[in-house]
Amino acid sequence: SKMEKSLDQYFTAILGVEDSNPAEYSGLALAYIGDSVFDLLVKTVLVSKDNKQAFKYHKEAIHIVNAESQAGYIDLLEEKLTEQEMAIYKRGRNTKTKNASVGQYRKATGFEALIGYLYLNKEYDRLFELTRDCLESKQLIEHLQSDDVD
Repeated sequence: SKMEKSLDQYFTAILGVEDSNPAEYSGLALAYIGDSVFDLLVKTVLVSKDNKQAFKYHKEAIHIVNAESQAGYIDLLEEKLTEQEMAIYKRGRNTKTKNASVGQYRKATGFEALIGYLYLNKEYDRLFELTRDCLESKQLIEHLQSDDVD
């Protein structure tokens, strides 16, 4: 049996992606890819959990990946970020975009930039670890909110 290629090898061998230095990318470029990466990770978890109709996933996914949630995740993660990760987050957060005047959107863009950086820098352990922390915090928050209702 042939050895499984790593994700990186697929990108280079089949799609011709060349190695680059993501630390040099703009905050917006990192956030652009980070948005999709986080979306994909969350949707992978949702789909593998149980086989719902697609529209139900979509509603659940939107809840997890929206700007408000992402701003909350970064508040949670901030204290465990390395200096480099913090610098990347701030680069994304300080990006001027037309709807980023709102603090929440700026924080969300910073969060996405961090996710994009970890992905492009092939720091998959860290990427998945932080994503897990986000998903766990989301479940905890919802659990607490549902307790308030009673």
